[in-house]
Amino acid sequence: MLWVVAGVVAFVFLVTMEIVARHYGLPGPMTNQAREVIVAPTSGPLLYAGLALMMVVLTWRQRAIAVAVALGIDVVFVLVRWAVDAKMSFGNGALWVILAYAFIAVTRRTGRERVLLLKGVGLGLLLVAGHKTGDTWLLITSKTRPAVLDPYVATADHALGNPSWVAGRMVAATGPIGSHALHLVYGQLPLAAAVFALYQLRKVAVERRFPGHHLVRTFLVIGLLGPVIYMIFPVAGPVFAYGAEGGHWAAANLWPQTAPPIGAPHKMLFDEVTPRNCMPSLHTAWATTLFIHSREASRILRFAGTFWLVGTLTATLGFGYHYGADLVAGVVFALTVEAAMRSFDRGWDRSGIRLVSYGAIVFSVLLVSYRYLPLEMARHPWVFGPSLLLAMASVVYGYVRTTKQWNPKAVPAQQPEPQLVQV
Repeated sequence: MLWVVAGVVAFVFLVTMEIVARHYGLPGPMTNQAREVIVAPTSGPLLYAGLALMMVVLTWRQRAIAVAVALGIDVVFVLVRWAVDAKMSFGNGALWVILAYAFIAVTRRTGRERVLLLKGVGLGLLLVAGHKTGDTWLLITSKTRPAVLDPYVATADHALGNPSWVAGRMVAATGPIGSHALHLVYGQLPLAAAVFALYQLRKVAVERRFPGHHLVRTFLVIGLLGPVIYMIFPVAGPVFAYGAEGGHWAAANLWPQTAPPIGAPHKMLFDEVTPRNCMPSLHTAWATTLFIHSREASRILRFAGTFWLVGTLTATLGFGYHYGADLVAGVVFALTVEAAMRSFDRGWDRSGIRLVSYGAIVFSVLLVSYRYLPLEMARHPWVFGPSLLLAMASVVYGYVRTTKQWNPKAVPAQQPEPQLVQV
C-alpha cells in the first residue's frame, strides 16, 4: 500500500510539473522523458545508471541479456543517426529495456515477483525522472521569482570569509586540468550515487526484497524538498550575481577577484533564465548523503565517498555556483532529511523526533539569519562565523550520536562453561 501511495503521489507530481512547464511554453519532465525513447537523450550515462538500478532485481543471466539488448539497440540508433547526420548520443537502449521490463512485470509476473520487478523498474525510472523534474523545477524558479536575495547571502558570507571568492581564485590558479577534473566530479554526482546504491542493493536479487532504507530514497526526497526552499529563498549564485555570467543583470563584475563591499542588502531583479537554485546547496546535500552512506561500505567506497564530498564542496565554491552559507545550510538540510528517512524506516521514537526537530530548527534559524541579520553577521565575523560552523557541527554531532544508538550492537558470543568429565 505504501508503494501504491508513493506511486500515485509521484504521478500526480509529474503531471503537475508537466502542466506548469506547458504554461511557460516548454515541455515538461514527462514529455522530455517520452521523447528519449526515440530522440537523442541528454544524458546517456544517467539512463544506463537507471538501468543498472533496475537490474538489482534480476539474476546475473537476466542482467547480461538486458545489457546486451540495450547496447544492441543503441548501436542501431547510433548507426541511423550517423547515416542521417543527426545529433550523436546514446542511452535509448537502456530506456527501452527498462520499459520492456515494466511490460514484462505487468504481463508475465504475478505476486511478489511482479511487485519486486515493478519496484526495480520504478527505482530506475525515478532516478531519470528526478533529473527531468529538477530541470522543470529550475525553470519554475527562474520564471516565478524575478527578484533574488544574493546581496543578503553575499553580505552574510563575510562572516565565513567569503569562501567562494577564495576558492574561485584557487581553482583558477590550477588551470584547465583542475577545472576539468572538478567539473567531472560535480557533473557526475548522480552517476556516483548510482554506484553506491548498487553496492547497497547488491543482495536484492538473492533476498528478493529491498532493504528498508538506502541511498536512493534520501536522494529523491532531497531533490523533491530542495526546490521548495528555492522558491522561498531565491538565490542565483556568485558567478551570476557578481560575475561575468550574470551579464548586465549582475550587481557588479567582482567574482572571484574582489569580495563585494559590506552594505545594506536589498532584493535584486534578475533574468528569467538563470535558476534560483543556491539555498540550500543540493549538491552539498547529496554529496553529504553519499559520504554518510559510504561509511558502512568497503574501504575503497569510503575513500570514494570522502573524495566526492571534498570535490563537490570545492567545485560548488570554486566555480562560483554557491556561497559558503549555502553549503552550511546544505549539510544541515541533508542530515535532517537523512535522519527523517531513517526514523521513518525504523519507526519514530523520541530520539528520532528530537533529532529531526533540532535539524529543522537549526536550518530555519540559518535561513532567517541570512535574510534578516546579514549586516550584523558581516560586521561581526568573529562572532557569527564560528556560530554558523558551531550550529552545523551541533547537527553533525547530534546525528552521529543518535544514529550510533540506533545501530544494532553486536552481542559477544557466550563461551561454554567447562564440563566435568568422569575418567
